[in-house]
Amino acid sequence: MALNSKNGFWQVAVLSLVVLYSAGLFAAGEGEGAYRAVEWTDLLPEEDLTALMNPPEYLEEIADGSEEDVLASPMRANLDPEAGRYQQALTSTGVRSEFDGRAVRIPGFIVPLAFDEKRRVTHFFLVPFFGACIHVPPPPPNQIIYAVSDKGIEQRSLYDAYWVFGRLATTLTENDMATSAYAMEVVTIELYRE
Repeated sequence: MALNSKNGFWQVAVLSLVVLYSAGLFAAGEGEGAYRAVEWTDLLPEEDLTALMNPPEYLEEIADGSEEDVLASPMRANLDPEAGRYQQALTSTGVRSEFDGRAVRIPGFIVPLAFDEKRRVTHFFLVPFFGACIHVPPPPPNQIIYAVSDKGIEQRSLYDAYWVFGRLATTLTENDMATSAYAMEVVTIELYRE
């Protein structure tokens, strides 16, 4: 059958849609099924995940709040060869490029950065655990998502976790509170339910 025939055209068109859908480049609707569920560890490059899962033994001997318990700045950690892979992973801006442009849903806590005139949060950091970015040190930049929501959200409590749906980008964002290695155009925000 020739590709320029009617049947051949539709076979190619349907096959193209199947390939795009399975690659996550075409989503049928705005429901949960249109978004790939992502865990925070999915966002870490393999070498960062390995380093964070295998902390050095000397960390057990460091007293909380001591001078040794304070992280070096990201620049010092990257320049100091003695800092070690673990310390570098704690400040890593490394990303997984396959998530750039991907429609995802991810659970997390909202750290408000900007509000609209109705006091809805419109710009925020999405973080994996409560208190991140509020307490020092913040999570690694590749564990923080800078999010923008045109609709905004009425955040009743900082303790609430949310499912955030949107398109992820591998974009570095820095402000006084933290640095994020990912950004998201938010489509929907829902209270977290497993």
